[in-house]
This record gives sequence, structure tokens and C-alpha cells, in this order.
Amino acid sequence: MDPGEGFFRPDSRPSRDLGVALLRVLAARRAPAGALTVLDGLAGCGIRSLRYGLEAGATEVLSNDADPRRRPLLERNLAPLAARGVASEVETTTIQKLLARCLLEERRFDWVDLDAFGGSTELLPLAIEAVRFEGVLYLASTDGRSFTGHDRRAAVRRLGAAVRAQPCSWELALRLQLGAIARAAWGQGRGIRPLLSLSDGRTFRTAVAIRRHPAAAEESQLGLTGYCHGCGDHRGASLLQLRPGWLGRCPCGGEPVVSGPLWRGPLQDPAWLRAADAQAPAGTLAPASRRRLEQLAADTGLPAEAWSQGDLGRRLAQGPPPLAVLIERLRNGGWQAGVSGVAAGQFRTDAPWSAVLEAGRQRHSR
Repeated sequence: MDPGEGFFRPDSRPSRDLGVALLRVLAARRAPAGALTVLDGLAGCGIRSLRYGLEAGATEVLSNDADPRRRPLLERNLAPLAARGVASEVETTTIQKLLARCLLEERRFDWVDLDAFGGSTELLPLAIEAVRFEGVLYLASTDGRSFTGHDRRAAVRRLGAAVRAQPCSWELALRLQLGAIARAAWGQGRGIRPLLSLSDGRTFRTAVAIRRHPAAAEESQLGLTGYCHGCGDHRGASLLQLRPGWLGRCPCGGEPVVSGPLWRGPLQDPAWLRAADAQAPAGTLAPASRRRLEQLAADTGLPAEAWSQGDLGRRLAQGPPPLAVLIERLRNGGWQAGVSGVAAGQFRTDAPWSAVLEAGRQRHSR
């Protein structure tokens, strides 16, 4: 594989590994149908396209890059696909034109990979149209300033959402991206099922199964989340459950900042992730990728409120307890609690902030 002069990030291997692993699961589920078609819409040097054909069972791969100078590089890098009987097609046009052409030709794919620079929400309506029912959209964004609340005006333009900075910013960004995907899918009468949500702080990546219709009460998963910079409290609600004064002021006297609309449902499907781990041939998952897969498989993303261990320590004015101890105490108190797979040092629980603070203080009261 020749990366050429274009952009290639070796340390993005976990996202490539997990994409290949998920596509392998989809291939196993589609096995009776035979064909498994892939669109790699922003292919770069073509490494993802090559791996989809050689490692994941794709039978047809359309690789596109907007730079026509990359065509010879893509054709050289993807030449091994022919030896495996994989139909390979190379395009060099803008992704907007390619997706529009797919719509006009009624051409759809089992897997659509859009690994974009900046935001990618403007591509969603056409991208979703390009995905077959129960196929997968694998979408990435690098627009960290908008998605984490550091450019609020841009967030309104690109996401149609209010976004305010808070400690669990990676989770916030992923839920905003999923909310945008859900709204675009619902606008076409389709539904979504998140399979994977991960970030390295630079890129926010989600794999979403596109369903023929929304699941029952799927719309209730869209909502708002509030965070109080004064005391650290989190609160959230579905848009369908909003009432006047739903957020109000915190007991500390502070006024929480609100982000949304965003996705408040699951962030991943553990069954898919466990299958991806089990079906991965030896050597295809780097050790870091396998660890990440295991972490995500242990965290559905519910409850939707994520909390930072570091933020808790600041509120306690002392070191917080280890996450395992904190989670055990919350569970013993009758609350749901678990380690977040999205970012290190974070956890999720449905306990009120007062109960979280009390669980944190117990370490120092023994």
C-alpha cells in the first residue's frame, strides 16, 4: 500500500480496524444474499477500500476521491482486489456529485464510508439515500470546535443545535452527530440503530444501521442535556417530555447550560461489537483496536448522562475514588452505573448529582 502524497494517518488504525470488523459481521449476516457492496466516498489512498475487499468480504467496492490526481494511486493500490474476485471501481469527483448520481441511478450500497474533514452533516440526506435498508453508514467528522461547543454559532449552522462546552465533550459530540443522523433518516421515513460510537478527540465516528422504518418510540431518543458549571450537575430530557421549567435552576443557584437536540439513546450495539471481536481473524485487529472494541462492547451508552471523574474530584475538593469503587457504591445505592467506553476517566449513571457526590465522599469518611 502506497500512501502517496495525500493525507494518511497511521494512528487512525483503530477506526479502520473497527470498520473492517463491523463490515465482516454485516457480511456474515448478508451471506445468503451473496453480494456485499461498499462505497468509500472519501477514499484518500484507498487503504480502507482495500481492506474492505481483502479482509471484510466485500464483493464490490466503489472508491472515490475528489482529487483526480489520485486516480493512478488508487488504481495501483486497489489492483489486488481483482485477484480476489472483488469488483473495483474508481471515481474522482466530489462526494456531493457522486452521491447525487447514485440517487439518480437508484444505486445503493450495504456499507457507505464517509471519512470527511470538518463536518459532514450536509451530506446526510444523500448519504442515507445511498444506504440499503439495514445497511450501515460509517460517518466521521473532525469539526471538534462546533461539536464540542467551542464555536456555538457554527454549531447552529452545521448541526441545527445549541452546543455548550462541558467536561464530557467527546460524548456530547457523538450524541450531536447521532442526533443529526436520526433527524435526516426520520425525514426520509427511515430509522437508525447505532452500532458503534468512538472518538480520539480529533475525529468523531459513528457506525449506524439504517432501518426501513423507525423503531417504536424511536423519536423519544431525541432530547436535550443540561450541565451546571457551578456545581457539576447534569440533567437531560426527551423532547417529547419537555415541560415548562424542566431544567430550572440548580440548588447551587447556578443556571445550567443546554445542548441539543441530540441523541439520548444507545451509542452502540454490544451484540454487534462482540461478534466483530469474535469473528476477527488473528492479526487483523491491532491490540489497541481490540482493547477499544472490548471497552465499547461493555458500554451501551445508557444512561445517557456521562460524568467526568476529574470533574467530580474538583467538586469534592479532594481526589475522587477509583471508578470501580464509585460505580460499585452507586449500584449498591440502587442506581444504574457503568464505565464509559467513549473516554477514559468517565462514567455514566442515572443517580442524581447529590448521590454521586455522596458516593465520592465515602472514600474519605472511613
